[in-house]
Amino acid sequence: MSPIHTELYEKPVSSERIFEGKVINLKRDTVILPNGRTATREVVEHPGAVAIVPLTNEGNIILVRQFRHPVQQILLEVPAGKLDPGEPPETCALRELAEETGFTANKLRHLTSMYTTPGFSDEIIHVYLAEDLVESNNQPDDDEFIHTEIFTPQQIRQMITTGELCDSKSLVALCLAGI
Repeated sequence: MSPIHTELYEKPVSSERIFEGKVINLKRDTVILPNGRTATREVVEHPGAVAIVPLTNEGNIILVRQFRHPVQQILLEVPAGKLDPGEPPETCALRELAEETGFTANKLRHLTSMYTTPGFSDEIIHVYLAEDLVESNNQPDDDEFIHTEIFTPQQIRQMITTGELCDSKSLVALCLAGI
């Protein structure tokens, strides 16, 4: 706990697991607020994830297009995926890059780690830039149906402007990669 602004901390009193799923868990916590009152906090627990900006040797970016059930849309995104238990983020990034795009990277650089929605989830995404790509075979998970597409930086910026590219992790990742 950081000693800065300690007057803002909430003190946990109890925690109840409400749901345990394949990707997320949900818990309900009771906390004591800084003013002494109690409050309830619902927390989505997530194992963490990675997002990768694959930059080709020609300076283009590989994105994936896939249907996202929660928003009922086909979205254009940087390749990304969930960490396996105990898996280092770098290993996950290389695995997800190969699974989703069919490329491996000889150079992987960590750009940032960020909380996606800290108001209700503990999910953290580790963002990487993948360079010096080598083509291999993509092998998405059995429940993933993905189209891989390659875009120029100018096309990416245009799709951001028009709203065609609207996934937050992708927007942050592309911005940090200087696209």
